[in-house]
Amino acid sequence: MDVLVNAAMSADGKLSTVRREQVAISGPDDFARVDRLRAGSDAVAVGVGTVLADDPRLTVKDAALVERRREGGEPAQPMRVVADSRARTPPDARVLDDDAPTYLLVSEAADPDRLGALRRPGVEVAAVGEERVALERALVALADAGVASLLVEGGGELVFSFLEAGLVDRLSTFVGPQVIGGRDAPTLADGDGFLERFPALELVDVDRLDGGVVLHWRVDDGPEGGHRPAKEG
Repeated sequence: MDVLVNAAMSADGKLSTVRREQVAISGPDDFARVDRLRAGSDAVAVGVGTVLADDPRLTVKDAALVERRREGGEPAQPMRVVADSRARTPPDARVLDDDAPTYLLVSEAADPDRLGALRRPGVEVAAVGEERVALERALVALADAGVASLLVEGGGELVFSFLEAGLVDRLSTFVGPQVIGGRDAPTLADGDGFLERFPALELVDVDRLDGGVVLHWRVDDGPEGGHRPAKEG
């Protein structure tokens, strides 16, 4: 499966403020770029933290892109995927509406009553881990559901987990012309952090957009590329 991580961050690498409120980091040109990325993907994934903070719909907005998917024999909208180990997604979240199918990835520790409130036509629930969502198992389940290309849009915890598991093929980051600051503000890759070996990135292209830049990276986690060790001293 091809896995692309895409995110918008400030010049200092923040996804939003310490209040974790949605911030307009990019502009209309980048919004259109993200819409094209969604239209070219089989599924779009976020973590439950993004659902709770932003309540995204995760659909393709441009009618022409939707029609192009239909003409190509694809569903009008890509599948929406939420990694939600404890089933914390609100039952009225927009990602559960009937605009597109939704795949909820939960763990076996998720509360059955919460799961019951989330089940409905168009929403598939899969337990892929004991206490937390196991991403390797999640990708197998998604592949069985017909997903060959996955766009991961955040947040920082989910992005870190994908990178830590060595499951990311490509990374695109819009870097905006502002500084947000805050030691506790979310970053591109939160989680526990890497201490000794870091995912190796190869910069393959740069685009100027909306007063900022889009950096296109290839992630090399193969046997010869792998994670680069930390420098000593």
